[in-house]
Amino acid sequence: MIRKAQVTDVKNIQKLLMTFANRGDMLPRSLSELYESIRDFYVVEEDGLLLGASALHIVWEDLAEVRSVAVMEDSGRKGIGSLLVQECIAEARAIGLRRIFCLTYKPDFFAKHGFCLVDKSELPHKVWGDCIKCAKFPDCDENAMILDL
Repeated sequence: MIRKAQVTDVKNIQKLLMTFANRGDMLPRSLSELYESIRDFYVVEEDGLLLGASALHIVWEDLAEVRSVAVMEDSGRKGIGSLLVQECIAEARAIGLRRIFCLTYKPDFFAKHGFCLVDKSELPHKVWGDCIKCAKFPDCDENAMILDL
């Protein structure tokens, strides 16, 4: 079942995200950040177990980021990640956004959802606010991708 995240999900979301952050696959998110942005998040839950999470973070009047897409490793390849990204895309359309982007190490996954590779320089500078927290900054090796809605 996919649903909007609740504050009671925050610790489980953080635990899931940290699995990937500890490997350098995504940015870590503090509990404080997650509580502040809980309205951005969707979760997939089955029998009370959080299987996946994603967020749609508004950046500007016409732009948002799909971020923190994570699925428990033993639940991979079941379409959970796709469901989460599709929900973010649907919300972006519903609230009138024109574009959404992602920074990812999985460009093939996002390409299946219509995202296209772009040069990072095409993204507004405001986008890079979180990058300062990354150990790889300023030598980012993620792929920038955009979906025009």
